[in-house]
Amino acid sequence: MRTAKLDLVRSLGADHAIDHTQQDWADGTQRYDLILDIAGNPSLSRLRRALAPAGTVVLVGGEDGGNLTGGMNRQLRALLLSPFVGQRFTMLIAKEAASDLERLAQFIEAGTVTPTVDRTYPLDQVPEAMRHLAAGKVRGKVAIITL
Repeated sequence: MRTAKLDLVRSLGADHAIDHTQQDWADGTQRYDLILDIAGNPSLSRLRRALAPAGTVVLVGGEDGGNLTGGMNRQLRALLLSPFVGQRFTMLIAKEAASDLERLAQFIEAGTVTPTVDRTYPLDQVPEAMRHLAAGKVRGKVAIITL
């Protein structure tokens, strides 16, 4: 995460946050039991360097890829690698359910989860919202609202 976002992440309760512009999280000096990879950027070997010997990597969602794998190239390679190393690679593709959203709403109401919305955009400004996301300066989420 970039330096400007560290304070936000800490204010949300993170015990440990890494400024990737100042520190290499995968240099092997720190090993993690769990890596939740949402960005889709690090190679599998880089993830393995940062992972504890019996740790787990969870790859979330799809990413860039060809027509054959439908954007799941790295995830499929990770699943093939996993049985041959002590580290576990798995993936998660989220499904929405009303009951999950109701439970999330309960957490928000109780103050257990704090959503952070950087900006909201009306539906007709989706291209501007996408440019804002692509600029990499979003702190939290961007919401598209319809009236």
